[in-house]
Amino acid sequence: MKIKLAKSEVIHFVGIGGIGMSGLALVMSRMGFEVQGSDISINKNIERLKNNKIKIFIGHEKINISRATIIVISSAVKKNNIEVISAKARSLPVYKRGDMLGHITSLTKNIVVVGSHGKTTTTSLVASILSLSNLDPTIINGGVLKSSNNSARLGKSNWSIVELDESDGSFLKVQPTYSIITNIDREHMDYYKSVNKLLNLFVEYVNRVPPFGKSFICIDDINNLKLIKLIRVKNFLTYGTNKKSNFYISKLKQLRDSSLFNLRVKLPGKKTFSIKKIKIPIIGLHNIRNATASIAVSLSLGIPIDKIKKGLIKFKGVQRRFNKIFEYKGVSFFDDYAHHPTEIKEVLNGVKSAYSSEKIVCIFQPHRISRLNDLKLEFAKCFRKADEVILCPIFTAGETIKLNFSYESFARQMADQSQVRLYHIKDKYNLAKFIKQNIYGNKIVIGMGAGSISSWMKELPKII
Repeated sequence: MKIKLAKSEVIHFVGIGGIGMSGLALVMSRMGFEVQGSDISINKNIERLKNNKIKIFIGHEKINISRATIIVISSAVKKNNIEVISAKARSLPVYKRGDMLGHITSLTKNIVVVGSHGKTTTTSLVASILSLSNLDPTIINGGVLKSSNNSARLGKSNWSIVELDESDGSFLKVQPTYSIITNIDREHMDYYKSVNKLLNLFVEYVNRVPPFGKSFICIDDINNLKLIKLIRVKNFLTYGTNKKSNFYISKLKQLRDSSLFNLRVKLPGKKTFSIKKIKIPIIGLHNIRNATASIAVSLSLGIPIDKIKKGLIKFKGVQRRFNKIFEYKGVSFFDDYAHHPTEIKEVLNGVKSAYSSEKIVCIFQPHRISRLNDLKLEFAKCFRKADEVILCPIFTAGETIKLNFSYESFARQMADQSQVRLYHIKDKYNLAKFIKQNIYGNKIVIGMGAGSISSWMKELPKII
C-alpha cells in the first residue's frame, strides 16, 4: 500500500500498549509515518513496537509530546491525561483510534469484522485465506497472529482486513467494502446504556456498506436476526446453522484439535452448491461459524474453493485463543481470552465436545467491575459445562467503582447456578499452591479472562 506522506508530521499514540493501538501504530510506521507513543508500563505489545524501532515513553508526561504534531488516543485514555491536556493547550489535532483507523482504511478496499465476540479469530481466518491466495493484505487485528507474532502487518496490495472495536461507537468511522457481523451481545453497556442503542448503531453501520460490497451476518444470533429486519438496504448474505442461511453449516464433527463441517451455499440468482469436508485446526461451533464467515467473504472475492480450504487448514491460530501453554502431572493447561459469559459458554461447549472424557477445570478472573455488576447472573450460570471453577480476584482494569454485591455471595451463586465445585483463591501464589495440591488425573485446565490471568498461567510452571 503506497501513499504520499507528510514527512513533517510526528504521530504520538497515547496508550500505545493496547493491542489495537499498537497494531495501528505498527502499520502507520511501516507506511512511512514517524510514529511514537506512551503508556503506563511495558508489555509485550510495547516490546514488539520497540523491536520495530518505534520510540516509546513509559509514563505519561507533558514532555513526551514536545515534538508531536498529531495525537491518537485509545478509548481507555481519560480526559484528564496530562498528554491530552497538553495537546489541546497547543491546539494539536486529537483523534480517537477509530478515527485514525478510518482514515487509514479509506486508502484501501477493505474487509471489516465487527461484533461482540469472535472478531479476532474471524479476522485472522480471513487473513490466512487471503495471504495464501497471494493477495498480500494489510492486517490490523485485535490479537497476535501466531504466524507473524504481530497483531498487524502492512501488505503490498490495496486490500486490508480490519477488526473494529464497537466499545465506544467508533466503528462507524470506518467505511467498509465488505463487512462481517459475528453477533451482537449485551456488552459495553457503560457506554451504550441499552442493547437497542447498540443495535441501532449496527443498523447505521450496515447501511454504509456500498452496493458493490456486501455484509455477511450470522443469523444464529438473536440480535443479528433483529438487525436484518431493521436494515434499510438488503445488501447482505447470512450464515450459520439456521437452514435459511445463505451459507448453511451442516454435518459438524468435533475432534480433539480440529473441526470438520460441510457448507451448503445458496446465493440469489445462482445454483445452489455444497462445499464438503472443510477442516479447521481449531475447536468449537463458534469457530466453525467464524470460519464460515471467512469462506463467505472469500468466495465473494472470487477465491477458488481449494485455496480457501488450504488457507483454513494452514491457519496458525491467535494468541490467547485456547492455546496450550504447558503440561503438569499429565494435565494440559490452556490460556483463553474469554471474559464475557457468552464467550465462556462457547469455549466450554467446544472443549466439552472435544475433550468429553476429561474433567474441565476453569481458572476464572473476572474483568472489570462494571461488567460483573451488569452480568452477575449470566456469569454465575455460564460455567455449567465445567466441573470445577477456581475464582480469582477481579481484574479492575483501573475501574474505581464499587461492586454491587459481596464477592463471597457471587462465588456461592456461581457454585449453585453452574453446579460446579468452586474454590476462591487470593493471588497467583495461592493459585500455584492449589494447583500443586489438587490438579492431577484426567483433567484439562483453562485460564480465562482478559486481565493478568494470562501472565499468571504462564508463570505457573516456574512457581509450582
